Amino acid sequence: MWVRALDIILERMKASGFDFSQVLALSGAGQQHGSVYWKAGASQVLRSLSPDLPLHKQLQACFSISDSPVWMDSSTTAQCRQLEAAVGGAQALSCLTGSRAYERFTGNQIAKIYQQNPEAYSHTERISLVSSFAASLFLGSYSPIDCSDGSGMNLLQIKDKVWSRVCLAACAPHLEEKLGSPVPSCSVVGAISSYYVQRYGFPPGCQVVAFTGDNPASLAGMRLEEGDIAVSLGTSDTLFLWLQEPMPALEGHIFCNPVGSQHYMALLCFKNGSLMREKIRDESASCSWSEFSEALRSTEMGNGGNLGFYFDVMEITPEIIGRHRFSAENHKVPAFPRDVEIRALIEGQFMAKRIHAEGLGYQVMPKTKILATGGASHNRDILQVLADVFGAPVYVIDTANSACVGSAYRAFHGLAAGTDVPFSEVVRLAPPPRLAATPTPGASQVYEALLPRYAKLEQRILSQTQGPPERIPQAQAPLLTLPAQTH
Repeated sequence: MWVRALDIILERMKASGFDFSQVLALSGAGQQHGSVYWKAGASQVLRSLSPDLPLHKQLQACFSISDSPVWMDSSTTAQCRQLEAAVGGAQALSCLTGSRAYERFTGNQIAKIYQQNPEAYSHTERISLVSSFAASLFLGSYSPIDCSDGSGMNLLQIKDKVWSRVCLAACAPHLEEKLGSPVPSCSVVGAISSYYVQRYGFPPGCQVVAFTGDNPASLAGMRLEEGDIAVSLGTSDTLFLWLQEPMPALEGHIFCNPVGSQHYMALLCFKNGSLMREKIRDESASCSWSEFSEALRSTEMGNGGNLGFYFDVMEITPEIIGRHRFSAENHKVPAFPRDVEIRALIEGQFMAKRIHAEGLGYQVMPKTKILATGGASHNRDILQVLADVFGAPVYVIDTANSACVGSAYRAFHGLAAGTDVPFSEVVRLAPPPRLAATPTPGASQVYEALLPRYAKLEQRILSQTQGPPERIPQAQAPLLTLPAQTH
C-alpha cells in the first residue's frame, strides 16, 4: 500500500507538470514506531529497478511480513515486561532508551514477530522503520535509521546514539545486522536512485537526507528552538519540548533532537484534552464557547486557590480517573460554581503540563516561546491562561502539514552541511509565528505558589486511587494525534 501510494503521488506530480529537475534534495517523515521487514534478496531488487515499471509491481515479493505492525498495536505487553526485566526495570530502560517499554515501540514488536513467527524473522535481511523504509525507496538501497526516529524503538541508547546490546539481545538474535547502524538525523544518506532520474527526471545529484518520524519532523516544521515548547490542543493534548539535559521518567518520551544533534526532544501526552473542555463547556457554559471565555475573563488568576483535576477517561499523565476538586484549604469538595469550575479545568490542565514537563528536565527560560496549535488555540482566553501558567508568551502557528514542511526544512538543512550549520539559520526566512498572548503582570507569583500545591494534590489523588490491575497498554492512547499527521 505504501509503495503504491508513492507511485501514485509521483505519477500525479509528473502529470501536473512538476519539474523534478529542480529538486536538489529531499527528505521525509513516517509514522513513528511502525516497522517494515525486507525479505532476503530484496536489496538486489532495489538496486536493479526498471524505470519502465511502477515500484509496486517490482517490490511485491520483497517483504517477509506483508502487514506492517504500526503504532496502534498494543499486543506486546509480555514482550514489554521481558525487555524491562532484561535491563533492570522500567526506570532503567527509560534512562537508557528515553522511554519505559511501550507496546507500540518497535523493539517489542520485533520481539513478538521473532517469538511468534521465527521463520519470517529468519527470512528477513533488513528491518526498517516506516521512515527509513520510505528513504530506502528513494535511495534504491537500504537507508539507515536516523537517531531521532530510532529513539522510539526502546532499543537506542539516546546518550551515546548507538544500539543497546542488552536491549537488542532481549528482543531477537542477529538484530543489529538487520537494523544497520543509526545515523544523525541531518545526515545525507546518498544520492537518489537512477530509477527516479530516468522515470521522473530528478537530477542525478539529488541528495536524500535521512527520513525521520512524524513527531520529530513536526518539531522541525514548527521551528522549535532551545527552551521552546509546542502545545497541540486537540482531542488529546500533546507537548513537544526542546531539552538540553533530559531526565527520563516513567511517563513521557525522550527522543534525540532531529535538528540539534547535541540536544533532545520530549513528548508528553494528556488524554483528557478537548473532549474534557467541551464537556465542561456544555455543563457549565450552556454549550457556549463565548460563555466559557467570559468565565475565564471574570475569574481571577489562581481561582481563589480552588484547584481541580478533570479526567473523565483514564489519564495517561498521570494514571488517574475521575473529577477531584479542592478548596483553598485543600479540602475535597463535591462541586464548584460554574465560572470557578471552568477556570479550575483550564488552569489545572496547564499546571499539569508544566509540572510534568519540568519532571522531564524542561525549564522555562527568559527566551522561551510557547507555540500553540490545534482547535483550542483559536480561543484567546484559553491561551491567556497558558501564557500566565508558564510565564511565557504564546504564539499561534499554522501547522497544517507541519511534518511535511519540517521534512523540506530538514532536506535544506542536510544540504547545508547539517550539524555545521544551525537549523535556526536555515529557517530564518520562514514566516514568523503570530503573538497571541503575553503573561499578565503578577502571574508568575500566583502560579509559582500554586504549582507545588497542585503537584502534591496530584500525588495525594494517585496514592488514594486504586490503580488498574495492569498498566494500561499505552498504544491505545492517541499519543500521536497531531495536526500534521496522517496515520
